[in-house]
Amino acid sequence: LELMPFRQLVEVGPGGGALTKYLLKLPGVDFKAVELDEEKILYLQKTYPSVQGKILHESILETGVPFEGHFTVIGNFPYNISSQILFRILEWNEEVDGVMGMFQKEVALRIAAGPNNKDYGILSVLVQAFFTVEYLFDVDQSCFTPPPKVQSGMIRMVNAGNPWKITNKKKFFHLVKTAFGQRRKQLRNPLKSMFDSEILQEELFTKRAENLSVEDYVNLMNRMK
Repeated sequence: LELMPFRQLVEVGPGGGALTKYLLKLPGVDFKAVELDEEKILYLQKTYPSVQGKILHESILETGVPFEGHFTVIGNFPYNISSQILFRILEWNEEVDGVMGMFQKEVALRIAAGPNNKDYGILSVLVQAFFTVEYLFDVDQSCFTPPPKVQSGMIRMVNAGNPWKITNKKKFFHLVKTAFGQRRKQLRNPLKSMFDSEILQEELFTKRAENLSVEDYVNLMNRMK
């Protein structure tokens, strides 16, 4: 985390404070935690008094932007909503400088995957359109009490500053989601309603969704009806 300079930090799902107790000690950092579970909030406030006034008692999927200006996000993200959390972060992509997160390993691999890879999908394209992603390391089941049935993985996301100049995120998201909606078929099938017939004859449309790079998708979006 400290390899990414930041002044404002948001922890998602602090739970029992395994990370929080260290984050609270970071010098010169304005810290907030987003936690929905009231029991956990009471525990955190009792155990770590310095967290008082720094907890947002809300769901990360419903809370507003936690800081004015730029901030960094960290979390052992709740696995059942980790993809939705990423979509939330993408809504805030202009404010979020970086993300350090633990995910279920399969999800982490999807986020970091490149084209022509079975793990490459909607999350890969949408996140990598705005962030540089690095898969850091596995976290084994034995690191948890009790051990879960799944492996975990840590990734680092650094804001890339919208390198492809995407001005209409909604349009871009719709294109990518539609393409991967039928990922086993040639692109001219799922995308036929979005492009003129002569464009659909191009060789690109004989490929499948997982064969296109982020740049390919941006170029396609710019040619949509």
